[in-house]
Amino acid sequence: MRKTAALASIVAGVLSSTLTAFPAAQSDAPFGNDRVTILGTALNMSNTATGANQTIRINIDRWSTPSQRQHLITTFLEKGGQNALLKELNKQPELGRFNFPGYLGPDPNNTMRLGTDIRYAMSFAGEDGGRRIVIITPRVIGFRESVNQPRTVDYPFTMFEMHFNQAGKGEGRMSYALQINFDKKKNNIELENYSSEPVRLNNLVLETKK
Repeated sequence: MRKTAALASIVAGVLSSTLTAFPAAQSDAPFGNDRVTILGTALNMSNTATGANQTIRINIDRWSTPSQRQHLITTFLEKGGQNALLKELNKQPELGRFNFPGYLGPDPNNTMRLGTDIRYAMSFAGEDGGRRIVIITPRVIGFRESVNQPRTVDYPFTMFEMHFNQAGKGEGRMSYALQINFDKKKNNIELENYSSEPVRLNNLVLETKK
């Protein structure tokens, strides 16, 4: 478990373009009113089951609005940090869902096969006509985890950052259990991934749904 500096670029798309510590990688103006399906392979890079591959499917039926984005920024920075952000995310409408089709391992909360609701999703203009997609959603915490209160409960978010070219081919990363904090002394957002590394998302294909 360690701070994952490589995830810092996600914050630019998720929370605030106004924080000078995290400038956006490309354009910070959200766009998109389409419905998309993303298919690809999730490669586990953590110190548990390293190298395991699993097909991932992401459906996005609508996008967060700029006003919703600004509301989440304000909530996080001014009204209680991670706990307040988590509470507000749970109030947001369902925008889509992601799951792992064909998953055969233990799945006590049915989050792997049946999937998890997406509560925040935004699309940004990328390079050469491509796009950057950022997703953040509350992680499903099951009954056993809630009762036993292991350290994982302090990592309540799941987050994606994906980059696609004009043809809809891309790659990205996923942090399944993430903690988000704001260091007031440094004026800095800090991300901590529970695993040793984020999950790599390879061979992504983005298709627009009709």
